[in-house]
Amino acid sequence: MKATILRCALLLAVAIPTFAASPGLVTPEERARIAQAVPTAAAVTPARPRRLLIFTLNVGYPGHPSIAHASEAFTLMGQKTGAFETVVSDDPAVFERESLRRFDAVFFNNTVGNQFTDPTLRRNLLEFVTGGGGLLGVHGTSAAFTRWPGAAEDWPEFASLLGARGVIHKAADEPITIKLDDPGHPLNRVFAGQDFPYANEFFRFKESYSRDRVRVLLSIDTAKTDLTAGPTRPGLMRADDDYALAWVRHYGLGRVFYSTIGHTPSVFWDAKILQFYLAAVQFALGDLPTPTTPSAKLTPAIRAHEKLGWKLGIEAYTFHKFTFFETIEKTAQLGLPYIGGLNFQKVSKEIPKNFDPALSDEELQQIRMKLEAHSLRLLTFFIQNIPNDEAACRRIFEFGRKMGIETFLSEPKLEALPLIDRFCDEFGINVALHNHAQKASPNYWNPEGVLKACEGRSARIGACADIGYWLRSGIDPLEGARLLKDRLLIVQMHDLHSVAADGHDVPWGTGVGKSAEFLRELHRLGIQPRMIGLEYSYDWFESLPKVAACIEFFNTTTLELAR
Repeated sequence: MKATILRCALLLAVAIPTFAASPGLVTPEERARIAQAVPTAAAVTPARPRRLLIFTLNVGYPGHPSIAHASEAFTLMGQKTGAFETVVSDDPAVFERESLRRFDAVFFNNTVGNQFTDPTLRRNLLEFVTGGGGLLGVHGTSAAFTRWPGAAEDWPEFASLLGARGVIHKAADEPITIKLDDPGHPLNRVFAGQDFPYANEFFRFKESYSRDRVRVLLSIDTAKTDLTAGPTRPGLMRADDDYALAWVRHYGLGRVFYSTIGHTPSVFWDAKILQFYLAAVQFALGDLPTPTTPSAKLTPAIRAHEKLGWKLGIEAYTFHKFTFFETIEKTAQLGLPYIGGLNFQKVSKEIPKNFDPALSDEELQQIRMKLEAHSLRLLTFFIQNIPNDEAACRRIFEFGRKMGIETFLSEPKLEALPLIDRFCDEFGINVALHNHAQKASPNYWNPEGVLKACEGRSARIGACADIGYWLRSGIDPLEGARLLKDRLLIVQMHDLHSVAADGHDVPWGTGVGKSAEFLRELHRLGIQPRMIGLEYSYDWFESLPKVAACIEFFNTTTLELAR
């Protein structure tokens, strides 16, 4: 342990004390209590062997006594359930890129202070998460990567990723009533729909926390808790009366969980809390499917989308006459949580360059933070051609990992598909083959051509069906969906005033595109595209009301289907 702490000090290159919890802090009696309380069955069967990194380093702060108990509990949970194995470390070198590849998720175990300032290690952690890794934090993790004492911010994007900053609290045994904000959520099943009393140290979070960005699972029930009891201090009371305790979210492709419940060792021999944390770990590892739409966006229609397994987002081509930042603002104004990008749209007035892999890391960070500020996830990205060149192809997929892109939309040459398929598997990113008309897309213009291109390919290669071009080419969208089935990765939804070559977009349900019938057929077939993209290609500068009408049509239809 001493050698590990020495390595930490060398990497940090500062004279700030570093601390790591010793396993010896858990007494035999406490170990027995933990062993008795940990779950013995996984919430779901893992898709493959999983590995969780438990990181315990505190910098400038001696660390919570519960750190060792949490490490013990999570390690035992993994062993008893067979859901994962753990590696416990306090050495920042574990965040070297090749080291991180060994893990499916990272648990920042009550980590207070500035764990490491090396920009390469920070970039590795960020890209691990945006590229599809998991991140968990409890209690003091809300002060990770801050300068301690005082919790001065040192990495704003980590604060965004986690969902909050804040360490102000009352007593270590503050009595509250915990409310289930989302009783039916998979992580909350252990509580059987029942709010419950609890006593511990509960952090209050700063303005960086918002239900616009996270899916709140647990919070303080202010109607049943006396928040005025005991001593008070500045920052304890929030003007919105919203005191979240635990939440989930996506950051890019990454799955993030945080809970402030973890101050005392007794938390980690509480059987229900451990069951809750087991489900959280399996979510972060990628085995437990979990909705993460931010709480503030959970209208009845969005809940219907979730029930059907559908994600409606704006394709940037709808607003490509504007900058991507303006497209973000318009999408947020429309109330949708998802967006697609494209590589020939200018980023912003401040970044007058195309949104493409040539942008610097600093420019990509500005785009991520703009998306975060408007509570949007970038699910898709159109790039006309992915070349059959190892280095060029890798650059595109590295760009996808940095931006957390789930699916590229592209029209690559057929000979590039073996290389693309290999990178899809390496990076966990899909490629949906986009169609224009037959002349422009000779290989992909119809479903049969896409299916032929997909023969022998992984499930990460499929179709991006542009319904407008299908209609103009005489392809019935319902028949296209029936042919493609699960190869239908992305739908670019259109309704047209005519199926002739000059057919233009009209609000969904008002044209010849059989929009309602198409959505009903998707539902009947059980097809859940990675995104249903709203691409409105008409009245470029006056389309917002018509785009809103398409959303209203989609919401009405999905509410009916989800009954």
